[in-house]
Amino acid sequence: MTRLLALLVALVSFLAAPVLAQCAGQNLFQQMPPDKLAALTAAADAVPFPRGNYWRATKGDATVTLIGTYHFDDPRHDPTLATITPVIQSASTVLVEAGPEEEKALKDLIARDPGKMMIMDGPTLLEQLPPEVWTQLSQALSQRGIPGFMAAKLQPWYVAVLLSVPPCAMAQMQDPKGLDGLVIDTAEAAGVPVRGMEPFDTVFKIFGDMTQAEMVAMIQSTLAVEPQAEDYSATLADSYFAGESRIIWEYMRDVSYAMPGYTRAQVDAEFARMEQLLMVSRNQAWIPVITKAAADGPVFAAFGALHLSGENGVLNLLQNEGFTLEQLPL
Repeated sequence: MTRLLALLVALVSFLAAPVLAQCAGQNLFQQMPPDKLAALTAAADAVPFPRGNYWRATKGDATVTLIGTYHFDDPRHDPTLATITPVIQSASTVLVEAGPEEEKALKDLIARDPGKMMIMDGPTLLEQLPPEVWTQLSQALSQRGIPGFMAAKLQPWYVAVLLSVPPCAMAQMQDPKGLDGLVIDTAEAAGVPVRGMEPFDTVFKIFGDMTQAEMVAMIQSTLAVEPQAEDYSATLADSYFAGESRIIWEYMRDVSYAMPGYTRAQVDAEFARMEQLLMVSRNQAWIPVITKAAADGPVFAAFGALHLSGENGVLNLLQNEGFTLEQLPL
């Protein structure tokens, strides 16, 4: 989930009652049969740069230091921040998915046009979804402090975003920080310019390219793992801090294979579509922004860790541009 998506959750967090529960999920990989875990690891390792959160890219006089981020608060960010702070302070520019200007523009847009997130006319979700799916959805959102009458009016894409946050984590969405926010705070304190790598309304363009059927299917697939939401969240976080975010992508693909009514080919096609929308197209758009900034001095770039890996991951795209990549210790 991008920082802008996290911010969008926070924008309607006033709808939710205070959530005091602590997340207590279990790392699902620790319970997994070794052969299955080995297969997932192999699938993750089959793409370029599948491991590591902290990298340096150099080409001539151009230097880009990159950190893959986790968008939620976690005390395990503290040693990472201590390591990267001197590099941030010495950068000429800090690039992030969404900087302060983008966040302000997003909030202003939502204030002007609530239809971006709410169904203002036409059928509500209660009318769009099969009864059994609506029942599941209303229960899931109720656990996140959002009553059914309000849930029915949420745009389908935003519902999918909310479902990606386990109920136990909703409280921290009042002021989402994560490593991205810590990087921004550090840069601003040092007087280093912070720039967003993409327009503030990118999130709306991403979901605007999805059909209604795709968004409804996304809700249904997310509801399928709702009973273990805390476990999936814990597994994601642990994998990130181990520098192994790519395996989560392959794990969710494997989980989707078991969903009723789906063939493996259908799952693979949907994952390819999601990867194109959420990562590939954005990665490709970021590269010119990164390389242009690097021509003016050392750059520090922070963005979701899953954007690092893959044939069309930021690291491989930079390598294709002639940059030399070096993994740095954290």
